[in-house]
Amino acid sequence: MINPLYLEKSLSYEDYKKMVADLLSEGRSTGPPQSESYLHYTRLSVQRMHRVEKTLQLLPEVKASMEKVRRAQTWLVLTEGWCGDAAQSMPVMQALAQLNPLITLRCLLRDENLELMDQYLTNGVSRSIPKLISLDTATLEELFNWGPRPTPLQEIFYRMRAEGIHHGLMVEEFQRWYNADKTITAQKELAGLASGQITASGQPLP
Repeated sequence: MINPLYLEKSLSYEDYKKMVADLLSEGRSTGPPQSESYLHYTRLSVQRMHRVEKTLQLLPEVKASMEKVRRAQTWLVLTEGWCGDAAQSMPVMQALAQLNPLITLRCLLRDENLELMDQYLTNGVSRSIPKLISLDTATLEELFNWGPRPTPLQEIFYRMRAEGIHHGLMVEEFQRWYNADKTITAQKELAGLASGQITASGQPLP
């Protein structure tokens, strides 16, 4: 279960985007690290979020899955404005949440909430974001969590890391993957989890 204080200080998707934009206008990014590099990635992320929002086409089967959700869920997502993976996935989360009035998306900055982030480390090690935590809205019981990337892309990440590929080249490969995938994998994974049609490990239910 999640401490309700996290929800109290969380932001709506629109308020989160406004906060990131306001910080950018002041020459700042989210999080303690303040550098030209973080500003650069924040600008890129804002542009990519806008592009995904404009081009996103939800699959009919995804819409049908989201309409099957009968349990009120709060999707609490840990993120930062400079995160490239979050820029690709958060517009999808918002679009899916808008399909069903029982689902509410809330955003929380990772670096201001490390106690929570450290409960959701990737492989027990990495503070990787975005990390979506779905909660029963009434009880705050965790229903599932997702992130930081769609499963096939995360597998590519593990392979490239094992091969010692430079981080910059990995980021370029990730961007190519996102461009080719057109949010389809994230749509299917998130809708499947929300509707109970797949398990937390991404496998179809029997």
